[in-house]
Amino acid sequence: MSLILSRRDLAFLLYEWLNIEQLTDIPRYVEHSRETFDAALDISEKMATNLFAPHNKKGDQNEPRFDGETVTLIPEVKVALNAFCDAGLMAAEHDYELGGMQFPAVVKNACFAWFQGANVGTSAYPFLTVGNANLLVAHGSAAQIDTFVRPELEGRFFGTMCLSEPQAGSSLSDISTRADYECESPLGKQYRLRGNKMWISGGEHELSDNIVHLVLAKIPDADGKLIPGVKGISLFIVPKYLVNVDGALGEHNDVALAGLNHKMGFRGTTNCLLNFGEGTKYAPGGRAGAIGYLVGEPNRGLAYMFHMMNEARIGVGLGATMLGYTGYLHALDYARNRPQGRPVGAAGKNPSAPQVRLMEHADIRRMLLAQKSYVEGALALNLYCSKLVDEVHASVDSSHREALALLLDLLTPIAKSWPSQWCLAANDLAIQVHGGYGYTREYNVEQFYRDNRLNPIHEGTHGIQGLDLLGRKVVVQNGQALRILNERVQISVSRALDAGDVSLHQQGTTLRETMQRLTDVTQHLWSAGDTCVTLANATVYLEAFGHTVLAWIWLEQALAAHTALKQGNTVDTDFYEGKLAATRYFFVWELPKTGPQFELLASLDTTSLEMRDEWF
Repeated sequence: MSLILSRRDLAFLLYEWLNIEQLTDIPRYVEHSRETFDAALDISEKMATNLFAPHNKKGDQNEPRFDGETVTLIPEVKVALNAFCDAGLMAAEHDYELGGMQFPAVVKNACFAWFQGANVGTSAYPFLTVGNANLLVAHGSAAQIDTFVRPELEGRFFGTMCLSEPQAGSSLSDISTRADYECESPLGKQYRLRGNKMWISGGEHELSDNIVHLVLAKIPDADGKLIPGVKGISLFIVPKYLVNVDGALGEHNDVALAGLNHKMGFRGTTNCLLNFGEGTKYAPGGRAGAIGYLVGEPNRGLAYMFHMMNEARIGVGLGATMLGYTGYLHALDYARNRPQGRPVGAAGKNPSAPQVRLMEHADIRRMLLAQKSYVEGALALNLYCSKLVDEVHASVDSSHREALALLLDLLTPIAKSWPSQWCLAANDLAIQVHGGYGYTREYNVEQFYRDNRLNPIHEGTHGIQGLDLLGRKVVVQNGQALRILNERVQISVSRALDAGDVSLHQQGTTLRETMQRLTDVTQHLWSAGDTCVTLANATVYLEAFGHTVLAWIWLEQALAAHTALKQGNTVDTDFYEGKLAATRYFFVWELPKTGPQFELLASLDTTSLEMRDEWF
């Protein structure tokens, strides 16, 4: 059994539940089949196992080093990434015309899950590069795509996203990086950028010929001043090395590494403070200022960047899922093989009796069940959202496409935040299953926890996701997205009630009541008449909403498992029974947590809102 990901679970989710083979009826994917999908999954599993996983611990123990001139990483990183690019995986979902394979997003993400589970630090470089390329394909000019995207998809250039600044953090309206117009160029309007960017993953390295930075900066007004707030924020391509008309690399752009951040986990990915336009080390054309090319229209930088950020949020959720998933499989393997203690009761009173495996203890099974419910539920959610991406792109009916897009937007904060919280909890439990050994560096599970602790922070903190969900997503178009979700949940509930199974009937009834409670509480929160009061407990709302969604996802899996058993599939009986048991666990142990949360939300409590600095 792989300790990265269960291939059986992946096949169940893709083919038995999501039925992704139906995607091959869409013209874009017509040349694909289950055989081509499985071939991509095969090579991903093989490469992740043989090239990414072996240096995961070494990369953690040997962080990237900066000597003032060059950033050095362990050599295994470049070997693994070269193989990844040579296999065409960087371009997997892109057009044939761009050298891609036109895989559905759900297949691409299922493949990439293997790499994130094997080595989240090394896999971050292609993760960022693919997101960078996708944004430019959507919003860049033909010349920008030819100059920067094609080399990215070939693996010659890597990419980043540069949003945060030291003084601004997540408050992008407070960024101060400035972009002054310089001239027209073959790559579009050319500007000179000056400012600093913080927390830039993959911001400096020697893994590729070039690094393509996508940078948010403000264009000044007619008086030369930066306008407060988000007005004037635009998006720019700022390459590490300028690219000549013939595609050859030119001089070093005015982008300098000020230093590397030293992280608790995720150490294999460089994380940088970058200075743009300081002119002390590099000065293209003999002038200070980093040369950048405007993407799309001025003042639309945030809208464009959210294209990459929303994609990244699903990807961050998938990365969190896979760290939890591999931790769960490590804990499962340990519990099956580690003898310790004796049974509770009469059978365990004989001290000369042989020890039993950890798996024989009920509390160990409880912790493993919790992990299973978190990680397999999260993976199902991530793949569901990935399939929605495919359906949005493929839909030819504008109203249907809009409905799918609204549902995807609503679920995106959940797809990012729920795995980041609960798959981290799974890592915590994986350490607990290992006992004292789990807290040592000799075992892998302590690193998984440290790596995963980043995910509730980056690509929008947990609190920001709550504000986005309650403050924007559930109220858009007068609550249309929530109504669409409710319609899908009720379809699942009806199937559960009609399945002829006592457990499914009870779970369907419980989910119907919980969904109604969620709808009522949402309306009550917005009836407060004070946005500050409404949003004061947005994080609690996010958590209750997330558990409700995951209960739906688990009910869907249970229905698929029930159908397989009813059809007489006896080969995988244990697998399907495991799905039903995890569903039962989630509904009995996890979903009831939403009750007190809904009560708190309905009370419109203002304790946190009214708390004052002086009272701490």
